[in-house]
Amino acid sequence: MVHLGPKKPPSRKGSMVDVPRDLLEQIAQLEKLLTVETTKLCEIVDHFVKELEKGLSKEGGNIPMIPTWVMNMPEGNETGKYLALDMGGTNLRVVEVELLGNRNFDVIQSKYRMPPEMKTGSSEQLWDYIADCLKSFVEENHESVEGEDSLHLGFTFSYPCSQSAINKGILQRWTKGFDIDNVEGHDVQPMLEAALQRKNVSIKVTALINDTTGTMVASNYTDPKTQMGLIFGTGCNAAYFETIGNIPKLEGLVDLPPDTPMAINCEWGAFDNEHVVLPRTAYDVQIDNESPRPNQQSFEKMIAGLYLGEIQRLIMLDLHAQGFIFERQDVEKLKVPYSIDASLLSQIEEDPFENLSEVEEIFLRRFLITTTGPERKLLRRLAELIGTRAARLSACGVAAICKKKGITACHAGADGSVFNKYPNFQERGAQALKEIFGWTEANPKDYPVKLLPAEDGSGVGAALIAALTLKRLNEGLPVGMSKIPEGFGAI
Repeated sequence: MVHLGPKKPPSRKGSMVDVPRDLLEQIAQLEKLLTVETTKLCEIVDHFVKELEKGLSKEGGNIPMIPTWVMNMPEGNETGKYLALDMGGTNLRVVEVELLGNRNFDVIQSKYRMPPEMKTGSSEQLWDYIADCLKSFVEENHESVEGEDSLHLGFTFSYPCSQSAINKGILQRWTKGFDIDNVEGHDVQPMLEAALQRKNVSIKVTALINDTTGTMVASNYTDPKTQMGLIFGTGCNAAYFETIGNIPKLEGLVDLPPDTPMAINCEWGAFDNEHVVLPRTAYDVQIDNESPRPNQQSFEKMIAGLYLGEIQRLIMLDLHAQGFIFERQDVEKLKVPYSIDASLLSQIEEDPFENLSEVEEIFLRRFLITTTGPERKLLRRLAELIGTRAARLSACGVAAICKKKGITACHAGADGSVFNKYPNFQERGAQALKEIFGWTEANPKDYPVKLLPAEDGSGVGAALIAALTLKRLNEGLPVGMSKIPEGFGAI
């Protein structure tokens, strides 16, 4: 437990004069605890650049910096129908994309709920469920499944994988709450294709991609200024293009010119797993220690949607235990881990009423807790602080890629529920970038580096990459390592 201030004395009946002052003191201490100043942002960026470079080196580091074997952007003349499968942290989405050859496309899609029990079930259950969803989609959208030529699938598998080729991916570790045995350390492509065979579905996994890579490619398809793909949702990640010559760990494994582009899936949720520079609080440490993977995904646990509500919950319980809020209230429902998600924090921030009546209703309905006006103001300020910290820390990764590559101006396609729906996340991130780079422009629209809403990376991007992969194969160009080192992908 972290004591944020002196314990509030028992209130005298009818005397509430000192409560606002006490809560104001707590707000001030929370602001000090959760605010990331400009100097700290710059310190984080400098360390981030070093970790990006280390991840590309032969030694490796916390950030995996995974070569994706996506080696060029679309030209805009691609045609054909391709399937895309997006396995996210909450939903499973199947998409059919028809590329029309003129930088336009048509899309048909269906979404399936990922059952919570599937996240900790067996490997066979997971892949069979996915195959069933694909079969259902294909049967609904095609006249026949049996006997037809294989449909080409771009599989968006947004978890850290070692890839020796575009359609191979050895899972290094589960994230986003998944913890399924007998998948880590194995190639997921044959697992899915085996399930598809069991279900008698003619689909070939042509490309295995991360959603950030797909986001970058899809966004570049419509906006050639795009040089990065970013995800700020249940998890967090980034992708950008390096050149083979700047990836020392590929030395001797590829027979390609050093200026050949290679999309890198950073997997930067693992930034600062050694806890060198991130301003972790005791609440962040508690979340880390109680997670299925302690000392992993340290950056993600401070900025991703899966954890923002949990940070707020732990702080509220701490304040209650010290007697500052919810006096004589039953907080049992609030003690349930992850009972608050990022969407609830968004609702708290967006309450338009001066008395925060919507916040009052939320806590009464969901947690059976009656709140006072001053308490609700504290709760909203706390949500603002948590959301602002996440946005400012997120900007550090973007700035680090820019510094690493010498990028002074570009667009970055960004996607994910936090980026798209969390109030003021985009503006707060932009402000952090302005502070880091010392921009003088007054209008965010004029900032040299802009984070813009992305095209559908996990759908359109995956389909585009499947098309690009087939084109490379037809031209006899490599889509993977020419030499696979001994022990590659071992965990």
